[in-house]
Amino acid sequence: MSRHLVSIADLDAAEITRILDHGERYRALADEPIKKLTTLKGRTIINVFFENSTRTRTSFELAAKRLSAEAINITSSGSSAAKGESLLDTGKNLVAMHPDAIVIRHMYGGAPAMLAKALGCAIVNAGDGQHEHPTQALLDAATIRRAKGKLAGLEVAIVGDLARSRVARSNILCLAKMGARVRLVAPWTLIPRGLELIGGDETRERVRVTTRLEDGLDGADVVMMLRVQSERGEGEAPRFPNTRELSRTYGLSERTLAYAKPDAIVMHPGPINRGVEMSPLVADGPRAVILEQVSWGVAIRMAVLERAVLGLGGLGGPAQAAA
Repeated sequence: MSRHLVSIADLDAAEITRILDHGERYRALADEPIKKLTTLKGRTIINVFFENSTRTRTSFELAAKRLSAEAINITSSGSSAAKGESLLDTGKNLVAMHPDAIVIRHMYGGAPAMLAKALGCAIVNAGDGQHEHPTQALLDAATIRRAKGKLAGLEVAIVGDLARSRVARSNILCLAKMGARVRLVAPWTLIPRGLELIGGDETRERVRVTTRLEDGLDGADVVMMLRVQSERGEGEAPRFPNTRELSRTYGLSERTLAYAKPDAIVMHPGPINRGVEMSPLVADGPRAVILEQVSWGVAIRMAVLERAVLGLGGLGGPAQAAA
């Protein structure tokens, strides 16, 4: 079994479940006074981030440290990439220092896959261009499973900038594999042709597209809002008139949330543009689980790092706490 995590497409439902189950164990650690285990003691994780990040980078660093691994953090401005070194040469030089895993975020889709193929080290994708963000999908699945008790059979609406969202792509694959049904909601200009087919027959049967927010939210168990990623559209023709118009038609408010089920939860991968994709009343309301997603991020990334370095077996007993 490969210990890389480049795409959700590389995982089957059983392995996703194993990661979620291990994440459950690690999530409980957050309530302990000493939040540290010896699972990866003596191991080294290098986090290489060529794009800005708060939640993902911090949670990967915390995940490594809570497992007693050494965490080394590198940004593009602090690396030899700023001097013109290629990504592959950077990767080869890092591997020459014998890390146990490299976590990479890159602005170009396919960068982690290229490193996974070329380097003799476990590679974890922390987001690559408009391609995928697999650990975000896994932590989203963990958040939904905790709130709803299951994933299979749920109706999940994903609303917003689908054209440039790696989070949407990973979630479509993950949720479909786990038996949920997905509604993709956006204006046609923000829906890439064939997005519902990215997982072949698996997503063809479980994903549908609509341009009406009310139809997408009707009877939904989960509403996942996406940020408009204007930074990825530099040089492109505008895909919608302006954010005010987009918010009026596709923004989540208390009125539009009423179309979903009364116990529907509201999610967002962050950062939130308040008043654009959702109103502050919804973002801070009782149905929002946005901060729970952040908490699950550390736990799931602990499981992902354990998998990358050691592999995931049966849960067995609890991991040994650090002294």
